[in-house]
Amino acid sequence: MKPWHVFSVLALAGCGVAFGPVVLASLGPSPVVSGGYYTSGGGIDVAVDLRERDGRTLLCGAWSQSARQSILTAGVVPGLLGSGSVFVDGRALVRGLNFMSEVPPRQDYAGVEARCVLTERPWRAGDEARRPVVRIPRQIVRVDADDGGRVVVYFIQSGPSALR
Repeated sequence: MKPWHVFSVLALAGCGVAFGPVVLASLGPSPVVSGGYYTSGGGIDVAVDLRERDGRTLLCGAWSQSARQSILTAGVVPGLLGSGSVFVDGRALVRGLNFMSEVPPRQDYAGVEARCVLTERPWRAGDEARRPVVRIPRQIVRVDADDGGRVVVYFIQSGPSALR
């Protein structure tokens, strides 16, 4: 198991996620897509979808990042995704999004192969119409200082931004 897999399992373990093997599935025809941008340029998208499995809620997701970004944002995605959450009906379904697969950026994420986690939340009537909410807090992702001054790079959630 890769070190970040262990981190993902540990991060999700305290958040009401049941563990078994990670399931792979294609996102449905209208996944929720959110994300944000870096103040240095570029950004990320996060696409999520809910479905039923064994009477519980399965959360599937994939993420992508801009091809053109500042070197200042290299390597920040694990921490950024780790701080993210997915909510359903105002309640956190999953905290920490590092289980998701990376895919190339695109306009439409329907049908993209995603990784899924089975949560403890029971699947309820009407869940097929519910739209999950992705939240990634505004945060400083890099501070770079030298004799010429200091640069602070923020991540700001604004919606899909990987094609910036």
